[in-house]
Amino acid sequence: MTTMAQLRKAALGLPEVEEGTHFGKPAFTVRGKGFVSVTKDNHVQLPLPDDAVEKAMADHPTGERMERMGRPIGFRIPLADINGKELTQLVRASWSSRAPKRLAASLADVDGGGVPTVSDLPPGIGKPATRALLTVGITTLDEAAGWSKAELLSLHGVGPKAVRILGEALEGRGEPSAG
Repeated sequence: MTTMAQLRKAALGLPEVEEGTHFGKPAFTVRGKGFVSVTKDNHVQLPLPDDAVEKAMADHPTGERMERMGRPIGFRIPLADINGKELTQLVRASWSSRAPKRLAASLADVDGGGVPTVSDLPPGIGKPATRALLTVGITTLDEAAGWSKAELLSLHGVGPKAVRILGEALEGRGEPSAG
């Protein structure tokens, strides 16, 4: 069973996401476009392309197609009926379908192991930590310095070793480490 906390972490772990409400329940947007919301009966609603809806329906029999005026617009499933990993994948797919193309492409590059040329993140933090930082838009040590240790550790893939290495790199430049 997936919790609201897991849904929130999956959504907020993506670039340029803002949390708000829709009819008093949590909803998430990327540059003003909604990509996931929760209904009063705790169903997760995800705008998705039709091929992704077909796959989601085949994988999750308790889910249903969302339609507006007879046209498919997404997928809806009870939060309790989907595991965290599968929900994260659907959230990312919905985000990718709603985010601006360049932003979605940059996340796809990160997922593929690409690192921006402007990045000065130390390679010693490891690939999972690098991917997690890049996913939330941290590409430089200066940007990492703006995050607290607790915030960095809350990112999936960033552990104590990565935070220590980031701190050492910042101190080596004469800057205070993340606090």
